[in-house]
Formats: sequence, C-alpha cells, structure tokens
Amino acid sequence: MATALITGASSGLGAEYARQLAARGADLVLVARDGAALDAVAAELRPSGAAIEILVADLLDPDQRAKVEKRLADPDRPVEILVNNAGYGLPLAFERNDIDEEARHLALHVEVPMRLMHAALTPMLARGSGRILNIASVAGFIPRSTYGAVKGWVISFSRWANGRYGPKGVTVTAVCPGFTHTNFHERAGLPPGHEGVPGWMWLNAPRVVAESLRDAARGKAVSVPSLKYKLLVGLTRILPSSLAARAGESGR
Repeated sequence: MATALITGASSGLGAEYARQLAARGADLVLVARDGAALDAVAAELRPSGAAIEILVADLLDPDQRAKVEKRLADPDRPVEILVNNAGYGLPLAFERNDIDEEARHLALHVEVPMRLMHAALTPMLARGSGRILNIASVAGFIPRSTYGAVKGWVISFSRWANGRYGPKGVTVTAVCPGFTHTNFHERAGLPPGHEGVPGWMWLNAPRVVAESLRDAARGKAVSVPSLKYKLLVGLTRILPSSLAARAGESGR
C-alpha cells in the first residue's frame, strides 16, 4: 500500500487529495500548521482504513520543515507520493504589498517544494519509483504579479524534473488548475463568488484532483484540468504580453 505525504492538507485541494488517495488505498502523512484542522480531516478519513500520520509544521520555519524533510527521506518508511500543495495568494498590487510577506510567499511556493522534492528524490530514485505532484496554477502561464511568477517557476522546474527523473521511475507533475472552489480565496480575504470571474470559469476540487492524479499516473509533466483551461493556456502562447497581462488582472 502506497504512502502519500500531502502539504497544506488541512483544507481545500490538500484535503481533497487526502480523500481521493485514501479512497484509492493509500496511507497518508498530512502536513499543515493547523493541528485541529488536520485532526478533523484524519477523523473523516480513518473509516476508509487508511493509516494516517499527522505532522503539524509551519513549512517556513526551518526547524519545523526539517521534520517533514526527515520523514520524506526515511528509507524505512517510504513515501511513494509527494503532493506539494501548501500555498496562499497575495493581492496583485505588488507595490503596496509588504515586502517581507512577499518574501515569505516566494519561499513557500519555491524554496519549500524544492527542499521537499530534494528530500524525497533520494529514496524514490533508490527504489526506482515515486510520484511528485507540485500544485501550480494556470497563472503560471501568464503575467500575474508574483503569484504567476512563482507558479511559473514550479511549472518550469517540474517539466525539467520529469524529463530528468521520469526515465528513472520518478515522475514529476505540475498541476495547473484555474479558478477552483476551495477556501483559498476566502483566506486571501475575498468572499467566494465576488471576484468578477464568470461562473463558467470555476472548477470544483474533486474534478481537479481526479484529473491531476490521472495525469500523474500517465507520467505527464504538466496537468491542466478541464478542456476549457487547456484551451485558455493554449491561447496564452499566442497572445501579446500586454493582452495576457490584462487577462491576468481578472479575479484576485
């Protein structure tokens, strides 16, 4: 039975990955800052028969993050699936944002998944098997303040890593959903449904997770859930930068 470690597992896409992986027979290591919320997710999923381990950790704290890195690197308790999901958004007005908060945002979206991947890769490559899913966004394909920039890094690095390690049995997939109904936007201080985004552009978390797990199983470097977002991503390749930037102003 596979073991999956999921960051940001207390809510949103992270909790949905936990549900779907448990339903597929995986054991779970759930990571987040909120221990009570992790306990609630674990209580929901234990009837499925999954063995569930909880790691309460602030991934921006080096000492706390080290616990997660150590768990990933443990050859006696192998983690076959890593889901780098932890993240949050900031307002698009970079010039008005607190620069220290921007630095934390950069670290959580770039440094943290890089470090966790590094910890996971050695035992995965030694076994010749493993899957890593890095949660990015369609924002990574368009100019969209620092959020688009960090997600662009995730996509680029995942593409390279999948090409490098996929032939050795370890696949790396950048998951790029569009607007998805979770508590992500509420945590950014925005009530759901009030972002000027048409209803047809919204996805639901179960669909995003199911499609991304399918794409990861197929060894895809990039997963863009839903046909409509695949088409939109295709358009970004031909739009002038000024138009793409304007499109990126929609929503948060």
